[in-house]
Amino acid sequence: MLYNSLMLFSRLVRLLPYDVLLFLGKILGNLYYLLIKKQRRRAIEQMMPALHVTESEAKKIVRASFVNLARNVLDIFYMPNLNEQNLNRYIEIDHLERMREALAEGHGVVVLTGHVGTWEWLSAAFSLNGMPVTAIAKQQPNAEYSRVLDDLRATIHVEIFTRGTSELLSAGRALKKGKILGFLADQDGGPGGAFIEFLGRTASTPLGPAVFAKRFNAPVLPAFILRQPNGRHKVMIGEIMHIGNSGDADRDLFEFTVRMTKILERVILDNPTQWLWFQKRWNTPPEMQKVKHHR
Repeated sequence: MLYNSLMLFSRLVRLLPYDVLLFLGKILGNLYYLLIKKQRRRAIEQMMPALHVTESEAKKIVRASFVNLARNVLDIFYMPNLNEQNLNRYIEIDHLERMREALAEGHGVVVLTGHVGTWEWLSAAFSLNGMPVTAIAKQQPNAEYSRVLDDLRATIHVEIFTRGTSELLSAGRALKKGKILGFLADQDGGPGGAFIEFLGRTASTPLGPAVFAKRFNAPVLPAFILRQPNGRHKVMIGEIMHIGNSGDADRDLFEFTVRMTKILERVILDNPTQWLWFQKRWNTPPEMQKVKHHR
C-alpha cells in the first residue's frame, strides 16, 4: 500500500513544471521547520558550535536547510524524469573529465561525497553520461520505502548494494569491473570508525572510502552536488586522490581519512544550508572507540 502510494506521488510530482516543484519545496520546507521540533532543535544545537554562530543566526540557516531538504526529497520523486537528453537542463557538471581520467586507470573509482545537496542526483550526473555507477545504501526502516528508493534509483541506472547483505563483496566486485562506487562519508562511523575532528568536535568517521581505495588500488574522487540560486544543480568534482603506501597500512588509512574529512568539512562550511544538520553525526563518543586495524 505504501509503495503504491509513494510511486503514485512520484508520478504526480513528475507532471509538475520544475519551477513549481521548487516553490512547493519551499512551502513544505518551512512547514517542516515549524512542525518537526526534535530535528530542528538538534540541527540548531549542532550548528551553533560548528559555525560559531548565534542561535538566531543558526535558526535562519537551519530553516534554509530544511527548504533545501524538502526540495531534495521532491527531486528524488522527480528523478525518473531525468534522462541523457535533458540532464543539462537540471545539472551542470564541473570537470567531468576528471571522472573519465580516473576511470581510465582501470581500478574503478571511489567517490567521496556526503549528505550535501540532492545527493541522489549526483549519481545521475555520472550514470546519464554513460558511466557505470554503484553505491552502498542503508536499509530504510520501512522495507517498502527502501523498495521505492531502489526503483527510483534504477530509473537513472544506478546499482545499489544494501547494507547488511553481501554489500562489501558486491562493492569490491564493482571496483574490479572498473565501476564507480559512491560513499556518503559524513555519517557516524560507530566504535570501529576513525575518531577525527569534524566541524570542531571529535567524530567517529567511516573508513570505508580509504579501505576500498587501498584494497583495490582505486583512485578517490571528491564530488558534491550543490543547489544553485536558480534552483538547479552544479556538480563540483575535485582533484583525483590516491592513498599513500608508507608500509604502515593503519597509518595510511587514518591519514587518508583525515584528508578526505577535511575536504568534506570545507564543502559544508562553504555551503551550510545544503548539509543535513540534524543527522546524528557525533553519536559515538570517543570513549567507545574500538581500535581495530587503524590508529
